[in-house]
Amino acid sequence: MNKKSVPIAATECASGHCDTHELRFAQLSALYSVSQVLSRSLNYRETLREVLRILDGHVGLSRGLVSVAEPDGGLLVQAVHAHGVAPDQYESMRFRAGEGIVGVVLEKNRPVVLARAGDDARFANKMGIYDYELPFVAVPIKVAGNLKGVLAVQPEPSTPERLEEHAHFLEMIANLVSQSMQLALQVEQEKRVMQEERDRLRRTVRHQHGFDSIVGRSAAMRRVFEQMRLVAKWNTTVLIRGETGTGKELIANAIHYNSPRARGPLVKLNCASLPETLLESELFGHERGSFTGAVGSRKGRFEQADGGTLFLDEIGEISPAFQAKLLRVLQEGEFERVGGNASIKVDVRIIAATHRDLEAAIDKGDFREDLFYRLNVMPLYLPPLRERPEDIPDISRHLLAKIGEEQQRALTIDDRAIRALAQYEWPGNVRELENCLERAAVLSEDGAIDARQIRIPGRDRPGATALAAERFAPVQIAMPPAPDDDASPPLPEDAEITERQRVIAALQQAGWVQAKAARLLNMTPRQIAYRIQTMGIEVKQF
Repeated sequence: MNKKSVPIAATECASGHCDTHELRFAQLSALYSVSQVLSRSLNYRETLREVLRILDGHVGLSRGLVSVAEPDGGLLVQAVHAHGVAPDQYESMRFRAGEGIVGVVLEKNRPVVLARAGDDARFANKMGIYDYELPFVAVPIKVAGNLKGVLAVQPEPSTPERLEEHAHFLEMIANLVSQSMQLALQVEQEKRVMQEERDRLRRTVRHQHGFDSIVGRSAAMRRVFEQMRLVAKWNTTVLIRGETGTGKELIANAIHYNSPRARGPLVKLNCASLPETLLESELFGHERGSFTGAVGSRKGRFEQADGGTLFLDEIGEISPAFQAKLLRVLQEGEFERVGGNASIKVDVRIIAATHRDLEAAIDKGDFREDLFYRLNVMPLYLPPLRERPEDIPDISRHLLAKIGEEQQRALTIDDRAIRALAQYEWPGNVRELENCLERAAVLSEDGAIDARQIRIPGRDRPGATALAAERFAPVQIAMPPAPDDDASPPLPEDAEITERQRVIAALQQAGWVQAKAARLLNMTPRQIAYRIQTMGIEVKQF
């Protein structure tokens, strides 16, 4: 009930001119309005101010004040209804036990009624809003007998009996307020705890996925780290390329959690794990009834990632038909749910990853060239483990520390075992290395890992000697430049020569002419140019 609909009897009581029957009617009207206000919102500060406005407008209880008990035993003023008093004038005001009439209620935990405020020496007009000639009534706000606050007002001059009626009515209001205040304070406390827990988890996740958590001291990895730090600051689309098991998802995590979008969500999807029909619904969402089993509307990954980052792993596996749909979202920043016709606009940063040779896929017609250029704004190439054997000792110790945490024990590895690991090519990259170390940890009863526990598929026997390990050492080749003609001898097909070495050998044999080197390797000029860039090969100029 708002002020415009207040009955005449309530208006007369607000002015101090009403009989007992009219007062009862006005109090019932006020109780009804207060119950409506308290059930409407959990913002108890705003609710309390509205309650005080109702008491003033319906029953003539003016200059209302509500204070809430603090853990240290004091009272903090939370709401005041008085002409010309703004919230910033009282929000930091406090009463202590015995300080003023409000402090007396806090101390005695019982109502106080003054026929004339100025007649009591304990009255403290701290805010300067009270009339010393008017009565003053203050009652405790209790929950289960425990004082939670104080409600105080100034009625019009009245008889002692009428003041007692006002005090009894205020106690009823205080009972209503106490339950609402308790619920609101409980919700606020739980919200504060959740926010603190959320912030703690964010700090933990950011530390776990920080740049320092990625191990690698090789020149190739230092270039990757520098590119990551530069691109993390912006909303630029990133395309992470590298063989399976090189840690592409780890790089995506680090970029997101060290970017301005770190407070937003990081949503991930492996594009190779779903058929095209489900992939569209998973990315864009669907409306109810759009297909069999769609019993309700559902947000897709793009909507879930709004304000954050969407990581699309194995982007090279999606079909050309779906590539066209994805391209539109990347260009326009909007899409429609499956079965819907309303455009949904989102603010999402895209990080994509693939192990496929996208240039070759473009030449075969399996991947759209325009989508490639849309994704390839900032390419990051993760070198395979065989091209950075100097990182294997640090990575091994880092992975062992992680495995040790899971097994709840300390794990160590000796130098012979490290040398055996460093002399293997690791076609499965870091993932295969981690599996090997976990297997070694299981085989070690005391947590000390030596060469005997290193079981690598393809070795002659467990704990192979350095002589056997030499079979896996990379072969260093140096080929002189070939004459500048098309009749160059074929390149060696030694399986132990790395791809980078083969590209360098082809360039040397072709006199550093990229088109000729591409023909020697059965590649297109685009493919060899990509390898020169990502492998960090310095092209000689003649």
